Amino acid sequence: MVDDQLGVRRLLYETFRENQHDVEMAANGMEALELAKTFNPDLILMDMKMPGMSGIGTLRQMRAMNLMTQVILMTAYGDLHNMTQAEELGIIYYLTKPFDLFELRDKVAEILVDQESK
Repeated sequence: MVDDQLGVRRLLYETFRENQHDVEMAANGMEALELAKTFNPDLILMDMKMPGMSGIGTLRQMRAMNLMTQVILMTAYGDLHNMTQAEELGIIYYLTKPFDLFELRDKVAEILVDQESK
């Protein structure tokens, strides 16, 4: 997961570790790109607004690296232009902050089950 807010990262880390997922955290886009070189996730949860490199910029760089991992984009801002760009880059789900943790956990489980069945 990629989010500049430590509290969000810790919450999501603990939640998904409890569900037996291997979880790595990055505080920004640059950390996420470095992590992507060694960790091949099944799914990425990424914040849209981060200092330095936005979620869209990070996603664009990941795609340029041929990292086609599915992405859930999280944001407190409903910017139509950014969402259009994100959809063009292949996000699979858009989540508005603050989010319902149980809904997110269910959505992640649904996505991962769908991946396994393909």
